[in-house]
Amino acid sequence: MTAPRTAPRLALDPARTALVLVDLMDRIVGLPVEPRGGTAVLSAAEELATAFRKAGALVVLVRVERPGAVEQPPGSGLVAGLFAHGDLEIVKRSIGGFQGTGLDDRLRERGISTLVFGGIATNLGVESTARAAGDLGYDLVFAEDAMAALTAAEHDASVRLDFPRLGTVVTVGQVRLSAG
Repeated sequence: MTAPRTAPRLALDPARTALVLVDLMDRIVGLPVEPRGGTAVLSAAEELATAFRKAGALVVLVRVERPGAVEQPPGSGLVAGLFAHGDLEIVKRSIGGFQGTGLDDRLRERGISTLVFGGIATNLGVESTARAAGDLGYDLVFAEDAMAALTAAEHDASVRLDFPRLGTVVTVGQVRLSAG
């Protein structure tokens, strides 16, 4: 299991920070993922989402739909109970959550400058969305224990090699929202 370097609790301004959870849909949460199972990722993501909502911060739930499909496969909606009033649901049709979705505009309208990421798969949907966000000038935070990939090696490559170059890697317990 990957453990990020010990870092102090990260204090984020809820007015300028959004939580971005990627592909937490039944058919993806149910995949065999590592270094933790999909239900553990979902539990950590729900903990973050609850804290963000309580602080008045935006929660963005990104889910994928297969382009050109007449009907999406079973389990293509968000996990039941994940979406709450005030959240933003984004439907993507590519690996990342920014391409053709209007996500950037919706975040900028709200004055968001920092994004905290979680979801499945670390090295695919999460990393692709984060890379685009970095290119757009957002500050990035990665909640390592709110993510998983198809293999531990893929997860670790993103968390240990790529994410530290793009932003800050923390645990769910290190994320704290406070007026800044």
